[in-house]
Amino acid sequence: MKSKLTQGIAYLKLLTLNKSINFIKIHLSFFLSILLKRDLLWGKPYSISIEPTTICNLHCPECPTGMQTLKRKSGNMDLQTYIRIIDELRRHLLFVNLYFQGEPFLNPLFFDFVNYAYQNKIYSGTSTNGHFLNKESSEKIIKSGLNRIIISMDGTNQESYSSYRKGGKLNLVIEGIKNLVEAKKTMKSLNPYIIIQFLVLKTNEHQIPEIIKLTKEIGVDELQLKSAQFYDYSEGNCLMPDNTKYLRYKKLNNGKWVIKKSLVNNCFKMWHSCVVTWNGDVVPCCFDKDADFKFGNFKETSFIKIWNNNKYKEFRNTIFKNRKSVNICRNCSE
Repeated sequence: MKSKLTQGIAYLKLLTLNKSINFIKIHLSFFLSILLKRDLLWGKPYSISIEPTTICNLHCPECPTGMQTLKRKSGNMDLQTYIRIIDELRRHLLFVNLYFQGEPFLNPLFFDFVNYAYQNKIYSGTSTNGHFLNKESSEKIIKSGLNRIIISMDGTNQESYSSYRKGGKLNLVIEGIKNLVEAKKTMKSLNPYIIIQFLVLKTNEHQIPEIIKLTKEIGVDELQLKSAQFYDYSEGNCLMPDNTKYLRYKKLNNGKWVIKKSLVNNCFKMWHSCVVTWNGDVVPCCFDKDADFKFGNFKETSFIKIWNNNKYKEFRNTIFKNRKSVNICRNCSE
């Protein structure tokens, strides 16, 4: 609880008048858009995901990067593109998530990205498979100013872990987490807020008590038990857990599986956030893995022109009229 409080305080310290006004404008315009059932947008996004890389060292079965089924080109974001993104949005930006597809630490510029966000008073976070957290890297993480890190650990022994994190080594991940926890203590740092993410699957759901115990022993800040997204779910999936609490889907009487949550015709993410791929393309959200819905590119035009262009407006209006018609929305649990 204390760690969560310190993160809340960290957010508040980064607030400025411009950021506060922008925050209010975004929420107000979204509320009015729901009432009017059409796109009405004031302000710029206060949260953004930036993709450092699409390259990964693992081969997870439900990940298009790991399975090499991603339809777009792979690569690393360059520093010039990243700086341009931050420079255009820094007066309004509260949070930058340095992750989309791929393993962020495989981009050699990752610490430069974090540090530039820190210099511009933007709260930063990332998500990693935890294979690159040696002692040197752990110290760099703290010095860079990273506020939050999510580390995936989907099993308490190598067998269950590698059944999903194919090519991964659990002992290396545990050692890396310990390195980061120890570095925080040694350097007397409150950051980063360390979250262990445990994707609950058929292969590991019996290990939930063990992961709770293990994360307490290591001394991380939070454990998140997360449900998995499956691409082909209508006929079921062998990785679906028996515990329906950690299942995004439900089985109908005809044997077909559907998403539990009903799909409403609005989406706040279209107002307060967006995703920028490694090569500068602006896409609506993290469910657009293949960047099917490109609204523009940071290298070619300013963000404000992209954010307010007709293509983006049409997309938001489609969300209000018939969200189910958008393929990336049909498997969305938010």
